[in-house]
Amino acid sequence: MSHPKYSLKKVAKTIDHSTLGPAMTLDEVKAGCEVALKYDVASVCCKPADVKFVADVLKGSDVLVGTVVGFPHGSSTTASKVFETKEAIANGAVEIDVVINIGHLKSGKTKEVQDEIAAVVVAAAGKQVKVILENAYLTDEEKITACKLVEAAGADYVKTSTGFAPTGATLADVKLMRATCSPKVKVKSAGGVKTLDQLLEFIDAGIDRSGSSSTATILDEFIAKYGRE
Repeated sequence: MSHPKYSLKKVAKTIDHSTLGPAMTLDEVKAGCEVALKYDVASVCCKPADVKFVADVLKGSDVLVGTVVGFPHGSSTTASKVFETKEAIANGAVEIDVVINIGHLKSGKTKEVQDEIAAVVVAAAGKQVKVILENAYLTDEEKITACKLVEAAGADYVKTSTGFAPTGATLADVKLMRATCSPKVKVKSAGGVKTLDQLLEFIDAGIDRSGSSSTATILDEFIAKYGRE
């Protein structure tokens, strides 16, 4: 029996497979890439130092290379984030997940936060930019403000979390972010996305991407329940 709404390909192409664990060896990163290739997911989101390695492993496939900037705390200077972005793209990344300056947002320095995001967008030179809000530390009002700043700065996505904060993606946050942004800005969930039911719930709520390191578990369950169509 096929899923009434989503194909295996649709669900797989929602996933950015995460290889961001700080102690992951290159062998483990390669194994993560092989999972991503096996299931033909959207991308591998890797650490900046691994971009060249991952780009080589994924070469010739439809799986994109993504990486993180200002990760995980967002407290690097704007110049550092711009440099990281340019270097990552030079090394083969085509998607950038950048963490906002959380402390500056909470201090009300909205112009500075927007200008920094805009600088990363310029540095990305047309590549996809996903902006991580790290909702665990924000009030709903701050989440709404951040979404508006991301859109005004010209980024492509708002993202819930790094996966390295006290909490990760929640359905309430996904719905709030989707309702706040216009359709031209997409939503990415991340942090603790480990089950098929959870991912499908987020897709229903309007995400276009989700970070996960549980790709095989999620997609094997989909196949077992709904087949490969």
